[in-house]
Amino acid sequence: MAIFMITWRPIWIWGMNKRGRIVMDYRNELKYLVSAQQMALLQCRIQHLMRADVHADAKGGYEIRSLYFDDAWDSCMLENEMGTDPREKFRIRIYNHSPERITLELKRKEHAMTQKLSCPLTREQCESLMRGEPLPISGAYPPVLQKLLLQMRTRRLQPKVIVEYDRIPYVERLGNVRVTLDQNISSSGDLDGFFREHIRKRPILPAGQHILEVKYDEFLPDAIRCNLQLQNLRQTSFSKYYLCRKYGRSGGVQAALRG
Repeated sequence: MAIFMITWRPIWIWGMNKRGRIVMDYRNELKYLVSAQQMALLQCRIQHLMRADVHADAKGGYEIRSLYFDDAWDSCMLENEMGTDPREKFRIRIYNHSPERITLELKRKEHAMTQKLSCPLTREQCESLMRGEPLPISGAYPPVLQKLLLQMRTRRLQPKVIVEYDRIPYVERLGNVRVTLDQNISSSGDLDGFFREHIRKRPILPAGQHILEVKYDEFLPDAIRCNLQLQNLRQTSFSKYYLCRKYGRSGGVQAALRG
């Protein structure tokens, strides 16, 4: 059973990166719930077709921790639940609990395509945003940070939840493909502990259930597409942020998945 479809998009989604290479501003992004057995099978297949991400450790992965923002009315969470198009959300992301690389990201979903814009943050800037305090007004900030600060002042955006998980990433230059296997997905309300190695958290998926993500530009190479075919894969449109917030409200992950 085919689960992936190659979709052509209009020319306006193209852009240029810093190296002068043509890239797409918007990308295809597919998400699937997978069992531990399915994840092991998929990893066995794709590790011979794709390269491990250069940032992966000796075990082939890394830990991601993200702090998500939402307004007083939880608009980002509700827009994901209703499938609002377009929609966007802000997050601050670190890797392996390290403050050496702190990134502010704006993720936008439009016409079933995804765009991600980002800029670096200093630890001082990050800690101010963690407290819900906008930075002083300045025209020197990157556009993504400018937009977050504006929305913190006008829409009352505030930090809401920490999302943490372990990621095994694979990449392929042809089609700019990225396949990630995300496990141990957890939610935490311990916002002050964003930089601590250990924080209070709880899993948001049943034991043995994980998330497969497939991201690509204008096409998915046949060799990769064929090796990602599995029976009974369940596609989901809910983000990890949504699942973490819904789980905290409903008291049960199955209710969150039913949405």
